[in-house]
Amino acid sequence: MDDQYWMQRALALARQAADQGEVPVGALVVRDSQLLGQGYNQPIIASDPSAHAEIVAIRNASQAENNYRLSGSTLYVTLEPCTMCFGAMVHARIARLVYGASEPRAGVCESQLQLPTVDFYNHRVEVEGGVLAEESAALLKRFFADRRKKFR
Repeated sequence: MDDQYWMQRALALARQAADQGEVPVGALVVRDSQLLGQGYNQPIIASDPSAHAEIVAIRNASQAENNYRLSGSTLYVTLEPCTMCFGAMVHARIARLVYGASEPRAGVCESQLQLPTVDFYNHRVEVEGGVLAEESAALLKRFFADRRKKFR
């Protein structure tokens, strides 16, 4: 199982989010080729501003493992994470982050704050961006273009 396989699964979750009117972002947590948890953006349907795909996937994995620490796991997400989601990864001890599209405004891995490189965290997350970035970006662009058409 490789990064592209898991990112394809994250993209399928992102499409579920779009089908429900949510920004299309999907995420999953994997360890030793086993899916531990998954989620997609749902702040609107859950009435929860913290219900980003990464947070939902981490919560799901932590409940399945009966442990808030997910050491040795990889989080796959279709969009570069925000500050809140990166912080949750640090606290969950996610070993590796793989993301698709960059998020120029709020992405904190390479686009803005470069949080994986700071030295004040007590845990480091290895980061790889750009996996199926074109597909992830296209899904987001389509979603927002469709929304603009609806509100004209």
